Amino acid sequence: MNGITRTFALMGVALLAAGSCSSDGPEGILTPDLVCSIPSSQIFDGGPGKDGIPALTDPELVPAGHASLSYLLNTDRVIGLIVNGEPIAMPLNVGWWHEIVNINAGGARIAVTHCPLTGSSLAFDRAPAGGATFGVSGLLYQNNLIMYDRNRPESLWPQMSRGARCGPRDGTALPMVAIIEMTWAGWRSLYPTTQVVRGVSGGFYDYRNYPYGDYDQPNNERLLFPIQNLDRRRPLKERVLGVPDVDGGGVAFPFGALAARGEAAAVRYEPASGAPFVVLWDGFRRAAMAYRPVIDGQALTFEVRTGAIVDVQTQSTWDVDGRARSGPLSGKQLEPVREAYIAFWFGWAAFNRDTRLWTGGTT
Repeated sequence: MNGITRTFALMGVALLAAGSCSSDGPEGILTPDLVCSIPSSQIFDGGPGKDGIPALTDPELVPAGHASLSYLLNTDRVIGLIVNGEPIAMPLNVGWWHEIVNINAGGARIAVTHCPLTGSSLAFDRAPAGGATFGVSGLLYQNNLIMYDRNRPESLWPQMSRGARCGPRDGTALPMVAIIEMTWAGWRSLYPTTQVVRGVSGGFYDYRNYPYGDYDQPNNERLLFPIQNLDRRRPLKERVLGVPDVDGGGVAFPFGALAARGEAAAVRYEPASGAPFVVLWDGFRRAAMAYRPVIDGQALTFEVRTGAIVDVQTQSTWDVDGRARSGPLSGKQLEPVREAYIAFWFGWAAFNRDTRLWTGGTT
């Protein structure tokens, strides 16, 4: 067993099975002169150490049918995004082992990130970090990945805080880049010409293997490190689409509640502050995303007819990626709510203490 595999075996299986956590707290992990705006007592050493989980920078992109993707099953999940008009998929299989993919393309400086412990997928514009690439610090806050920027001196950026919380850039926000997470078969059906993050070639990383055992099962309540005041209104590791409010908090749309609406759903939501949005759900692709329900200044109302999402105003049909596929608005794209992202329920609730929870009722 190589060192990387041993690391994941320890972190993903042994620690979880034992229910243990660091007894030393953050001492020795954070340097004495590093100032944080989050409690250092809640920052834990995840095990592998700095760069023990190696982020990728500008990995090779390959077409959907490439032989190197033979590990990728139709039901596996990918993070999909559009970069300079080109679709790109980052498999969560790659995210399990690398957590951060730094992409530099056509002037775009993006970090596509996935934390397996909180099930959270977010992408960021790296400009506020001076365009620096991000690496995996080996530290966790609320069980969530803490990134570090490769500047001198470095700052620490908890993924779900969406900004720096330690170091010289403490308080700096990271603008989010719109992504949508769904099954590989679902993304490929929408974007057959997609490019895919290949990962590292060779046998060093087993992208077929989820290295955390049964950790991601919705009713599995084991966490690597404790979280105070766990919110148990939903299964801890149920996936939710979280939409933050402009004033903090936000609303979570559990996949289970969306699935109860059927294979397709369109849910309009009007937050207390900020503009209304509509959440589109696709049960086949296991995907949900939030959009502004306006095209070219025209407000749209959505409903489901015979399994398809249709706008009432023009009778155009829409897919979960926010594009009209037929009708008068064919080819039009709804504006995504960039800040919306998917995470496990416990992680979303830990970072959004005042979250509202949509459970299927009218809004």
